[in-house]
Amino acid sequence: MGNSPATGVFQQMKARLLQVLCMTVFLLAIASPVLAHHGGAAYDNSTLTTLTGTVTDFQFIQPHPLIFLDVKDASGNIEKWYVEMTAPNHLVHFGWNGHKLHPGDVIQVKGNAAKNGNKVLNLRKIYDADGKEIPLGPPPPPGQN
Repeated sequence: MGNSPATGVFQQMKARLLQVLCMTVFLLAIASPVLAHHGGAAYDNSTLTTLTGTVTDFQFIQPHPLIFLDVKDASGNIEKWYVEMTAPNHLVHFGWNGHKLHPGDVIQVKGNAAKNGNKVLNLRKIYDADGKEIPLGPPPPPGQN
């Protein structure tokens, strides 16, 4: 009875179920950092922070392009900020690419600062040196990066 056809089918089904379960656990494990990333809990969405500074670097990368900005504080000291933008696949529809900003450009940004005090801003609006808004497209609601 141990080698009946039914036992062989049962063993194959158990092996297949184990494979599917392992694959599901693996996929959930690698997806969890991505799922955890999206959300605005790390930012103070109740306050809009405005910064004016000089671009030191611009990285048009996934999952969010980054603007590195030197900003003078009230005492004239330079603070290094980085500004996180919305997804590049959204921004390209509004003229953005890796050459939109350059080191030395003076810009103003508005967004939500990190709650933990780090010099990180989740971008909502951006303006050139003349005060002209640079389109980002319709921004996602706070907390929906």
